Amino acid sequence: MNFDSNYLGPQGIDEADALYQGSRFSEVRQALYANRYYLTWGSPNDPPLPKYGVTLGRGLRGLVRELRRRWPFQQAARRAVGAASDLRWGGAGKKGFRRLIHPNAVNLLGRWKIDDLDTGYTGYFQRGSEGLLVARYSTCCSETRRGHTRSLALVGKLYPTLEVDHREPLRTASFITQEDLGGAKTNYINDAELRNAPDTTPWRRGFGLPFFLLTGLVLIRADKKPSVRQLYEIAELGKPAEVPTKAPEFMRLLADASQPRMEGADLDFRDELLGQIYDKGNPVPKRELVFNIEVSDEGQTTGLLAQRVLIKNWKRIGRLVFTEAVASYNGDFVIHFHHPVWRDDRNDPGSVARPRR
Repeated sequence: MNFDSNYLGPQGIDEADALYQGSRFSEVRQALYANRYYLTWGSPNDPPLPKYGVTLGRGLRGLVRELRRRWPFQQAARRAVGAASDLRWGGAGKKGFRRLIHPNAVNLLGRWKIDDLDTGYTGYFQRGSEGLLVARYSTCCSETRRGHTRSLALVGKLYPTLEVDHREPLRTASFITQEDLGGAKTNYINDAELRNAPDTTPWRRGFGLPFFLLTGLVLIRADKKPSVRQLYEIAELGKPAEVPTKAPEFMRLLADASQPRMEGADLDFRDELLGQIYDKGNPVPKRELVFNIEVSDEGQTTGLLAQRVLIKNWKRIGRLVFTEAVASYNGDFVIHFHHPVWRDDRNDPGSVARPRR
């Protein structure tokens, strides 16, 4: 796939988004593997992974068109909240869409597993729940290497089945987790604390602060509280309509203590993730990549522009178990993870603060 550095693609909600009725796990998996950046990861003959930049100029492109609601960055924010599509091919060319933030990633495939304990929650937070999972582990900006300020993030879409080749399209439930939105210097993925309600330290962006502030502007125009992503979609997945929703307020994902620590100066987080599952030059998975799921309902936010979310009494309730990983063009340009729209009461579907547009 040839990449045009000026390509943006369809950033707004399109007809395919409006017609979305779900997807098949197998077709999403096939799409992610279709345009890999390598034949076999770690082979000496393969080119290095591409690095897509995040720039203020690209974010501002087309701003004057916002009077007609056609500013691409604002369209992208509205689409992230308003479109539930799992794959966005972008028309006849099937080039997808350029991510204006979080453009570099590894996609992970595996399972969501809740322990056999009474969690007190509904849907796929209930005891013993298991489902297929497609995830995308990314960094917020252009920087992908350890030793530099970056903000690691893990987003996922959960299928209410364990049947890899299920025939009927299924609607997925999404979650969004990230480190400090302003950035962190976490050298190993083993040490990253990924939360649905991260802290925000703007000045860590350095010269990227103007773009960070611009991002905040477009996100707050698209949803009420863009720095927190609620978890009710998972708590409502597979839940009978008559059963009241009970979702945790906070969730964090932590790499299991058994995961090896991948060494290397300036190591790209994508190579670090791929190395957790594969040996270089061998396409057969050798290990699992496991994250523990912890939840809490006790926390408070302090501060305005710089915010701290103080959460206590975390409880481990399950795991994400990934058995495959791939870095590909379609993983960066085609797969889509929507953001659950804010509810004033996370357990009340009627309390949506701003209906999807």
